[in-house]
Amino acid sequence: MHFTSDKEIEDIALGVIRKSLPKASWTHAAHFAAALWILQSPEYEAFRQMPDLIRGYNEATGVANTDTDGYHETITLASLKAAQHILKSSPKEEPLYEVANTLMESKFGKSDWLLDYWSKKHLFSVKARRKWVDLDLANFPF
Repeated sequence: MHFTSDKEIEDIALGVIRKSLPKASWTHAAHFAAALWILQSPEYEAFRQMPDLIRGYNEATGVANTDTDGYHETITLASLKAAQHILKSSPKEEPLYEVANTLMESKFGKSDWLLDYWSKKHLFSVKARRKWVDLDLANFPF
């Protein structure tokens, strides 16, 4: 189990939004926790706002958004789509932390899940970091 409460999920998301989450806490699981919280929040439009939230958080924690480091558009949008799929597939009354744990126990919880859909060369290209690039190996299952 990765998460134990909805408060923990909220704290991660608000830490990114407020640029106060410790850099060491910005893990693969934390990315998905923030994505789920923002996806279910009526105050945010995740696909429009998450990119700028991540860029701003990176800059605030000393991570430059360059051609080789920091924000990655294709990974962010693909991860939002995966999180959205898990969220929509979950019962409405299920606590968000349990949704996050389900996501982390799924294939999307593995840090290399994107390589089922994109070749490494394609996914880690400068173009994919800067803007969405279409999948080149397989279609998403959702």
